[in-house]
Formats: sequence, structure tokens, C-alpha cells
Amino acid sequence: MEMTKLQHLMFALLIGLVFTSCKEPVPMDLAKENLIPKPVKLEATGSSFEWTKNTQIHIQKGNEETKKIANHLIEMIQPATGFQPKIKELKTPLGSRGISLILDEKYKNLGKEGYHLMIDARKISLQAFTAEGLFRGIQTLRQLLPAKIEAKETQEGPWLIASGTIEDHPQYGYRGAMLDVVRHFFDVDEVKQYIDYLAAYKMNVLHLHLTDDQGWRIEIKSWPKLTEIGGKTEVGGGEGGFYTQEQYKEIVQYAADRFITIVPEIDMPGHTNAALVSYAELNADGKARKPYTGTKVGFSTLATNKEITYQFIDDVIRELAALTPGEYIHIGGDESHVTKKKDYIKFVERVQKIVEAHDKKVMGWADIAAAKLNETAVAQFWQTKPTNALKAVEQNVKILMSPATRAYMDMQYDSISPLGLHWAGYLEVDKAYNWTLEGNVEGIDKEDILGIEAPLWAETIETMDDIEYLIFPRLLGYAELGWSPDQNNSWDEYKVRLGKQKTRFELQDINYYQSKLVPWTDEKMDEEKK
Repeated sequence: MEMTKLQHLMFALLIGLVFTSCKEPVPMDLAKENLIPKPVKLEATGSSFEWTKNTQIHIQKGNEETKKIANHLIEMIQPATGFQPKIKELKTPLGSRGISLILDEKYKNLGKEGYHLMIDARKISLQAFTAEGLFRGIQTLRQLLPAKIEAKETQEGPWLIASGTIEDHPQYGYRGAMLDVVRHFFDVDEVKQYIDYLAAYKMNVLHLHLTDDQGWRIEIKSWPKLTEIGGKTEVGGGEGGFYTQEQYKEIVQYAADRFITIVPEIDMPGHTNAALVSYAELNADGKARKPYTGTKVGFSTLATNKEITYQFIDDVIRELAALTPGEYIHIGGDESHVTKKKDYIKFVERVQKIVEAHDKKVMGWADIAAAKLNETAVAQFWQTKPTNALKAVEQNVKILMSPATRAYMDMQYDSISPLGLHWAGYLEVDKAYNWTLEGNVEGIDKEDILGIEAPLWAETIETMDDIEYLIFPRLLGYAELGWSPDQNNSWDEYKVRLGKQKTRFELQDINYYQSKLVPWTDEKMDEEKK
């Protein structure tokens, strides 16, 4: 009996369905993926998961935190894939096909940023104790997808993810970078871009250097001339700029949505010329200073013996603390060369009390250890000599590691680098990576260290391209130093993973420094991952 055309069509569809359902997953080796930071534990199983237009994201019913992470993941993959995955809320999403994002108390031992990622041919399960852990985990998923996931336009698939298990958590709880928006001003969108770069490599703090000799960048409503006058200048005589309190809150919220804490810095008693220009009464002689657009340091100081100074500081800290949910306010304290030492010590101790009165903890450059600090304070080690940092350790104060010779991203790579300075030496990519936080200074041990921060000072930079040139690729190494166990780190192995970021950098239009020490190669879905 002959088959009708309809029967033929149904038979063909059935055969196609059988072949589709029996499609073998592509063999891939998870251990050959170029993840930065390197995970704590990884076990490859030799298969792969294919993310298709039909792949759904499953979350626990009624969990708004997880839904935000799912939406962030969708925003991350949508431009390149063209997919718009459905979010499905289930009572128990773990056994389902597709991608599951799950909060589970059994992963409490991994801490608030740890995560457990399991990938097989049918499903991906990302589990964590907190939403922050899930967020760190989706950065790993992003890196496990082909490099073309970074493209801004739709790309051809397949979108394969190597199978296996990753269990991961950070070595240090503070992993940050600093952005100086004073020497040259960067607007809200540029700061957001900087935040996105930090988030992609699991960093969790942005330190904003908001005030200095060349400008005052944050609106203080009780002292309006700080921005009306002090906000109008920058290095080289440009027009400067500042953030309104609403704009600052926007930055803080944007960072918080990516589980990044903002640490604002009001540098004092030195580095204060912009304030001294704005208000004459903050000067010892009662005379306003002239605007400054150079780069020399150490010539300015607040009047440390006048009560108006402390009223000013109390107002500034009060307004800033109300806008800042993070636990720290950075009070600067560096290079106050024209402040008498006894006056400097009294000043730091009094400002410490002001900060604490507004329910914040003091952070400062390690110079502040000349004063008596509370054990809740943090001293940021930056100088080429560790004298001040060691004084802080003697007071049981935690150290934030930012040694200029290793971690200052504004140092030139070499003598012909077009951007940056070199007062702390040249800082090639290998030197920036090839050290450990606890091995950097004798007398500062792991238990003394809060974490790592890589500062970017802005004397020589004016654009986002300039920022990218100095932070890429060094930023990735600092992220790994803060996250990955030291025993897992090796420059010879790391530089290969770093070199494979070339395609991702270029698809994001990142103006990175192409160090000759790094074997830059395009990442492809080729035999090396299979």
C-alpha cells in the first residue's frame, strides 16, 4: 500500500526527530578552557552542553534574587547569540534540562562568593549559598562560552560549553581596583564601563579617588563651592567635572547590581588644594589658594588646628556616608608633607572618630599608621618601603596590598610606553602577576592582609582608550592573585591563558597592551579544546 504525501512528511519528521534526539554531544576538555581567575577545583568529563534558542533558565519559584541573576545572564548572552531564553520558575529546578540557578545552604562552606558549577550534555547546574556566588559563577559561564559571545552583533553558533564540575571560591574577600577621577575626570558611563571590567573577572570593590589638589568630584550640598569652584579644574587645565549626589547614587547602585562595593576617598589633610581654593577658611592663613592643574604633590594641607576644618570634614563624611552603603570611607592621608607630624597624628585620630560617628570604618593610605588606629581600620600599603604598613600591623590593623612596584596600573610597561609614569619602576605584565600578597613584605603575613587593590592614577590618561591600555591585561592578573590559591599560580601557565583572551578583548574593542611576553593567539573552537 502506497504512503500518502502527508504520511511521507510525517515519517521524515519522525526520522529527523530521532536523529536530532540521538545527536551525540561534541567532545570537549574543560581543563583546556582559558578561565581567569583560575578556579580552585576543576574536573573535566570530556563532553559538552549546547546552548540553543530553546534552552530555558530554571530558577526556584519566588526567588527574586535568583531572577535578577538569570536576567543578567540573558543580557550577557543575548547580543551575540540572538537568543531570548525563557525563565521558568520551578519548585525543584535541579533535575531539569537547560540551565538551573539555585541557592542552597549546603554550599555555605564556599562562602558568600563561592559557587558549584556542574555541566553535562543535558543540563547546567549553577549552585551557590548566596546570589553573589551565583553572579560570580555566571562570569565563569561567560568565559566557557566561545569567545564570540563578546560580540555586539549576532554570531553563528554552535554555542558549546565543555562539561565537567567546577567548585570555586576566592582566596581573599577584598579584590579591587581604584580609579582616580580627579587628575582627569571620567563621567558616569565611563565609570560604569570600568565597573563592568571588574565584574567580568570576579573583582568586588571599586575605590573612587574623588578629591585631590586638581579637583573636587563629589557634590556636598552643605559646602556647594567645592564643586562650583573646586570641580572646574583638572590636570592640564581642562574643564574638570563632578558627580551630583544622584549620579553618585547611580554609580553605587550599578556597582551593587554587580556585587561590587564602592569605597569613596576624600584625601586629606594633604592633596586638598581644590578644597582650599573653594573655601578660604580651610587655610591656616584664611586666604583662598589658586587652582592647581599640575602633577606635583605634597604642597597642600588643611588647617589642622581650626575647628571649622573638622566641621567641614564632619559635613562631608556625613553626606558621603549617607550615600554609601559600603562599610569603608577612605580618608587618604598620603604625602601630607607640609603638615607637621604632631598635627598630622592629631588630625588622623580625630577624623577617625568622625568617620566612626557616621557608622563607617576608616581606610587610608598606610601613612595613617603614624597615628593610633582602631583595629577596625585598614591601611593601604603603597610605598616602595613598607615602614608605615608594618606600623599598622603592629596595631593589629589589616593591610590592603597595593604595592606601587607591583600593583600600580599607571606605571609604564616599559620606557617607550606612551602612557603612565615610572617613579616606582616599569611594570611589565609578568612582574604585575608574578608575586604573592603574603610574600611581598617580610613581617606582613596572610592573616594581616585584607586583600588586593590595583590603583589607576590619572595624571597621563584622559579617555577610556587610555584607561584600557593601562589596565588591560594587568587587571586580569590582579583578579587572579586575589581569587586563586597561590599554589595554583604560575606565570608560564597563566600567560598562555592570558594570550587566549585576545579574541575577547578585540570583540569588545578593548585597547589592550600587546605585551611581547604574552603569546597572543585567537581563541577558536578547534581541536585544542577537544
